[in-house]
Parts: sequence; C-alpha cells; structure tokens
Amino acid sequence: AKMPALPEDARPYRRTATFDAATLPAGLRGRHTTREGTWARIVVLEGAVTYRILEPTPRDLVLTPARVGVVEPGVAHQLVGDGPFALFVEFCRRGD
Repeated sequence: AKMPALPEDARPYRRTATFDAATLPAGLRGRHTTREGTWARIVVLEGAVTYRILEPTPRDLVLTPARVGVVEPGVAHQLVGDGPFALFVEFCRRGD
C-alpha cells in the first residue's frame, strides 16, 4: 500500500517522547486523528509497528527505521505494535 505524502512545505513544530511497547499510550493504539491542518510523521527508531489507516480505505503499512509513516490531517488511524519497538511522533504543519 502507498504511504500518504507529506506536503513539501510541512514543517515540524512538536514531537512526542520516545515510546516503546510498554509506554505507547492507549490513545495511539486506538482509533484517533490529528487536528485539521496537522500532519504527523511516525518515526520508528528500532523494531517495527503496523500503521493502520482506517479510512477512507482501510490498509495496513509496516513502519520500520527505513520507512516513516505519514498521517494526513483528520484521517482516522491507529498503531499496532506487538514486538519490541521504539518510536516517536513528530507533528507538522504547512509553512507560511
């Protein structure tokens, strides 16, 4: 499945702590969205997680240190991680 594209003028403005299998918040494991105008990059530092896009067409993308996940504004998604992993999420918005 094809990864959504991050706009070229998207700039990071905030990032989360680094999470692992024990500390990944329940909110990221369940269905959630970013705010309007906010993209996110899911950066896996080690291991792998499944980035499940829930709409409009459900699809699973496996994220690894070599494959960053891109979340589009308002699109419902969730993270599924069973094995060991480490990741952070970086939030971006379009530059002026």
